[in-house]
Amino acid sequence: MIEFSTSGDISIEVNGKKLAVAQSYRARTRRESRSVEAFGQREPVGTATGRTTYQIDLSRVQLLDEAAGDGIDFYELSGFALVIAKPGERVIYSGCEWSEIDEAASLGGTVLEGVALIAAKRMVIR
Repeated sequence: MIEFSTSGDISIEVNGKKLAVAQSYRARTRRESRSVEAFGQREPVGTATGRTTYQIDLSRVQLLDEAAGDGIDFYELSGFALVIAKPGERVIYSGCEWSEIDEAASLGGTVLEGVALIAAKRMVIR
């Protein structure tokens, strides 16, 4: 198996079991919003918010040995959780689905160089 430096603080879990770790991440949260117009007003009278979406890009994702031994296929994962441990808190993205995978292979193993995820929910535990 290929070894690379990771803090172990970024992990992918299914049913509470850690399956993979990532070296780094980038999270983007987007919220739809629109102006609320009122008849006779020149400017909006407010704004209304809509749906929030979460996109997380992981780099250098490595399946853990025990998950590989269990025959886990990352391409078949659905509805999983991404856990990011920070000092004093854990950020959990749940209901995750992958949207893009960039795989690279070298002597000794495979590393998913980039994985883009879409999450349904985000929760912070302090």
